[in-house]
Amino acid sequence: MDISALTATTSPGGWQLRANCMGVDPELFFPERGSSTREAKEVCRGCVVSEDCLEFAIANGEKFGIWGGMSERERRRVRRARVLERRGEAAAS
Repeated sequence: MDISALTATTSPGGWQLRANCMGVDPELFFPERGSSTREAKEVCRGCVVSEDCLEFAIANGEKFGIWGGMSERERRRVRRARVLERRGEAAAS
């Protein structure tokens, strides 16, 4: 899925309209393999909706790009940690 998926789900007044990346070239958030993600993450830094963006990417299984200030590798770590946390909670119940 690409950035068009993000904008396609935008509803009037939705979180996407408040994102720092609105109006920024989407190519910045989908760098070539091995390229720096620093500039994209800088746009995300301080964004008031970065958590919403990150949750959108995780919920939709985004495999590419910078979402919520995180790369796919970083999002995988978050997903893994959440799974382990849920397992721990289930075991404690």
